This record gives sequence, structure tokens and C-alpha cells, in this order.
Amino acid sequence: MPSYPNHPFLSLPFFASTIPSSRCSLLGISRDSRHKRNATGAKRAHYRKKRKFELGRQAANTKIGSKRIHTVRVRGGNLKFRALRLDSGNFAWGSEHCTRKTRVVSVRYNATNNELVRTNTLVKGSIIEIDATPFRQWYEATYATALEGHEDVLNKPRSNHATRKLEERKKDLKIDPELETQFAGGRLLAKIASRPGQSGRCDGYVLEGKELEFYLRKIRSKGK
Repeated sequence: MPSYPNHPFLSLPFFASTIPSSRCSLLGISRDSRHKRNATGAKRAHYRKKRKFELGRQAANTKIGSKRIHTVRVRGGNLKFRALRLDSGNFAWGSEHCTRKTRVVSVRYNATNNELVRTNTLVKGSIIEIDATPFRQWYEATYATALEGHEDVLNKPRSNHATRKLEERKKDLKIDPELETQFAGGRLLAKIASRPGQSGRCDGYVLEGKELEFYLRKIRSKGK
């Protein structure tokens, strides 16, 4: 077809505007369900166009790196915090009632997609490796018990009151053997409970007990 760059009606933008929207490569992300079929399999009638409140946005695909967060203005004038890069977060050690800010090292498992593991993408529900140092320091300071052979730090003079308090704490002291093995390696497995692409935070909890055993089996079977 000949091109007429100076013609008001036969120029390229005019022809491009006549292409059906279904053929355009740049389509909006919609969260509506009107395009789906009924339970019986019947096609639903198109009785209206897309609406602003049905829009969706591109995934954040948060990676591990120096913190970079964008703010997004959303419905009602509210703000979402789209984390593009994160390198740390607050993680809770549930059995010890201890929460510490620590460094995120890598993604180890994701039930949804192995590609998120390969690319180290942080999403809610991912199993990640975090630095164990803040939790080890708290444990040794609280119980005066070494996890990795740091006896030189623990053998310091204490008052009688402090000694009695430590002995009282040690009565119910019990740590998961799998968790102790991870402390020896300097890394802990944790699960992300926040939504980095929505809240701009990477917070979660340290895996313990049956949940830790379950995900260790998953990681080992994936590595075979």
C-alpha cells in the first residue's frame, strides 16, 4: 500500500488507528471476569468496555540489591510502594519471640515458579536464605550458650543476679537440631510474609519444626 506522509487522512497514524485493539501489542492489564465463560461454558455478552477500577499493573519482580522503591498512586488517592530492589528485612524467630533486621542472601524455593528462584525474585511465600548473625548474637547474649563455638565471648564475669537469671532461662532451653545446623553455616531459611511489590517491605519469619522439614525436603528433591 502506498504511503502518503503529508496527507491528513492517508498517513500512517490514520491507518494504525483502524487496526482492531485485539491486534495491538500494547494492551492494558485487566482484572475483570466478564471475558470468561459461564459455568455452563457459554460465552458472555459484551455489554460494556473496560473500567478504570478493573485495571491491573505490571508485576514488580523485586530483585535482591540496594534498596530502590517507587511510589504508585492508586485508587482513592492512596499510595503503594513498589519495591524494585531490596536487600534486607525484618524476620521473626517465632519460638524465641525474637525479631531482627537481617540481610537477604538468596531465594531457595518457590512453589509457584522455578524461574523466580533462578532470577532471585522476591515475592510473598518465597523461601529465602537470610544472614543468621543477628539471631546468633541475640541467642548467645540471652542464654550465654554458644551456637558456633564462640566461648571467648560467653566466658565473661557476671554478677550473681545475672548468673541466676541465665540459669533460669536455660531450664527450658531447646533448639531445633536442623536450625542449629543452619546456624553453623551462617544462613537461615525463612519465608516472606509481606508483599514486596505492594508494601515495599521484605518481612517474614524463620522456618522451624515441621514447616522447616517440609521445605528442606522440597529443596533437596529439587536439587536432584
